[in-house]
Amino acid sequence: MNRLSIIIPTLNEAENLRVLLGDLAQLQQRHAPIELIVVDGGSQDGTCEIARQHGACVLTCAPSRGGQLQAGHLASRGELLWFLHADSHVSAEVLDALTALIGKRVWGRFDVRLGHAPVPLGFRVLAWMMNLRSRLTCIATGDQGIFADRTLLAEAGGVPNQPLMEDIALSLRLRRLAPPACLPERLQTSCRKWQRDGLVRGTWQIFRIRLAYAWGTSPASLSKRYYRRSEVKK
Repeated sequence: MNRLSIIIPTLNEAENLRVLLGDLAQLQQRHAPIELIVVDGGSQDGTCEIARQHGACVLTCAPSRGGQLQAGHLASRGELLWFLHADSHVSAEVLDALTALIGKRVWGRFDVRLGHAPVPLGFRVLAWMMNLRSRLTCIATGDQGIFADRTLLAEAGGVPNQPLMEDIALSLRLRRLAPPACLPERLQTSCRKWQRDGLVRGTWQIFRIRLAYAWGTSPASLSKRYYRRSEVKK
């Protein structure tokens, strides 16, 4: 059994994936073998080819965040599973902190940093708020790189098969069993959605979707709303 499985859902993420897998190829030389699983939702930009070039196992399924993560979970063999967005940048400190948890009954996430240095003040404040909210609520988001011990994840019922808000639903399942490990090492992620929509407007749109989910709106309806807005903004 691999000690760590990294599961990356993708949809037209060729350039981001090339950078991420290149980073991981350099970093994993310091660790025991890492299982890389890319679960693609129908990319047309060569994402799958890039994944295979970097030695990743490539799975395909219908585009759905939760469905893709669930497929990766079921195909994985690692003791510790890490659900990682393709637009993340992984440092040696992050990977070292993660591998130190292998074999422990744990789940959690990393503090997040938005964008490349130098990071504008607005994005630094937003990242600080995201990290604080996560600590107070014990709910992680996908940008923060959710990880979970295989046994604990099985006890929680696995990854919810839903097209959006799967990270919130998964956190709610896992926090019933144990509080999250909120690791202070910074996982860098893209701030492209805020660059596209604007800092205030983008944050407000995300808040509205999460509020609607809390009020009972179905993930399928929210997914249509979210991705329709994203396509209009392109």
